[in-house]
Amino acid sequence: MAEPVGIVLGSGLGPLADRVTVTRTVGFAEAGLPGSSVEGHAGRFLFGMLGGREVIVMQGRIHLYEGHDAKAVTAGVRWLHEQGVRHVTLTNAAGTLNDGHAPGGWMMLSDHLNLTGTSPLEGGPNFIDMSQVYDAEAMLEFHALANEQGMTLHEGVYAGLRGPQYETPAEIRMLRAMGADAVGMSTVLEAIQARALGMKVSAFSCLTNWAAGMSPEVLDHAEVLATGAAAAADIMGLLEAWCGL
Repeated sequence: MAEPVGIVLGSGLGPLADRVTVTRTVGFAEAGLPGSSVEGHAGRFLFGMLGGREVIVMQGRIHLYEGHDAKAVTAGVRWLHEQGVRHVTLTNAAGTLNDGHAPGGWMMLSDHLNLTGTSPLEGGPNFIDMSQVYDAEAMLEFHALANEQGMTLHEGVYAGLRGPQYETPAEIRMLRAMGADAVGMSTVLEAIQARALGMKVSAFSCLTNWAAGMSPEVLDHAEVLATGAAAAADIMGLLEAWCGL
């Protein structure tokens, strides 16, 4: 059997695990990871099957804004690698900066901006090539499957910031000028760590809200969780179909 696929679930996306036939559960503490303090992050690994493929689902993640460093934030990716995962799929909740990518939809990451000010590779000359972070072959497969399912799957650049505060309208204007299509507080460090380990990476943003200054609405984490839960079915069907390839 092929090696297991790793899936990391972001804020409000815990329901994505509902279609997984779970055979074993490992808590973050048991795996040597710090616990998550954020609502919507269960803090456990689920071993099981999805679409006929063995998967390990990381239900929740660790963030820089919780007071952890880049090494702790990416410990889950290293643990997945130790379990035999060679392709990891990262998901997150993000604000959309692109007028054509409305909230409630999904964006597949084609590239990212690491604006966290740190890296899990600090501490040595770890000069890892980042010219192709997100696996091109998998991107084509996901687009084809999305078309078959009638799912609109946007593609774009994700800007990863430290948080925990949301961005100001001026910061959003800056990010748009830099070419970002979505913004969030995770994913980029995990992608860097995965590539350093030789893993293939795919990533998806659930676009939960318009970024600051693009709507009169006040940004709220409860809205993020609710929108993520409502959009979970679409991406779960896509991941299940991809695991069945």
